[in-house]
Amino acid sequence: MRIGFIGLGIMGKPMAKNLIKAGHELIVYDLAKSGVEELETAGAVAASSAKEASKGVEVVITMLPNSPHVKEAVCGPNGVLEGAGEGVVLIDMSSIAPGASQEISAACKAKGVKMLDAPVSGGEPKAIDGTLSIMVGGDRESFEKLKCPVLEKMGASVVLCGESGAGNTTKLVNQIIVACNIAAVAEAFTLAVKTGVDPSVVFDAIKGGLAGSTVMNAKLPMMLAQNFKPGFKIDLHIKDLNNAIEAGKASGSPLPLAETALNMLQELHDSGFGQEDHSALARYYESISGVKIKG
Repeated sequence: MRIGFIGLGIMGKPMAKNLIKAGHELIVYDLAKSGVEELETAGAVAASSAKEASKGVEVVITMLPNSPHVKEAVCGPNGVLEGAGEGVVLIDMSSIAPGASQEISAACKAKGVKMLDAPVSGGEPKAIDGTLSIMVGGDRESFEKLKCPVLEKMGASVVLCGESGAGNTTKLVNQIIVACNIAAVAEAFTLAVKTGVDPSVVFDAIKGGLAGSTVMNAKLPMMLAQNFKPGFKIDLHIKDLNNAIEAGKASGSPLPLAETALNMLQELHDSGFGQEDHSALARYYESISGVKIKG
């Protein structure tokens, strides 16, 4: 299948490589030349714009930071809708506001292009090994057509969650739970350190019980090693929680825990840690407790 792929950052680059490994022909575009050059080495063809990456393809995939970036790449000058032919399916795998997804979907429909919103969870490690969780919104026909040949080449779990915007709503639910879980892990293990108990021993004692979680298994070892190399950046989680709170206000859903986690992440951003992994929430507790979670 001939696929245009726009957005070759931490997540997009390994996802695109997995599609090449699966035998698809990729035409790629990114503002950063380094990502494009790396994909060319892997077998992709470089495009000079989103418009060019969308010409003569069956599918266009976008993997971009936030709603304005997707709107510009799809609807703006030299964008996807200037290049894509009728019947092309746009799969936006960015994590953006559900309302923005619906707006972009409507613009696509007016041009004869179908759209799925398909944000992902799992971070860079799962993007690399092709085991992401993919949450999809849009029409079932397009989903069923592309689930096996495209989406399942990047993800181990691919679920149609509802109509346009439902994928991004599901992602916001995911991001609230992840942020609050990381904060709870950092808070709890700060208590262990402050009371003189080895945090590595506590981890071994509780990880098989009800408190055990994928989040704790992935993020506590990073805290213990004081390794905050980004798999998912604090600044991106701030963006997701802002989108969640916006959706909460629009729907009348209270989100006090999400707001608390957002305030913590924002403090870390203001202290210069916005490009670190969200496991650096441990730094927030270090700043108020005076101890590091280290083992």
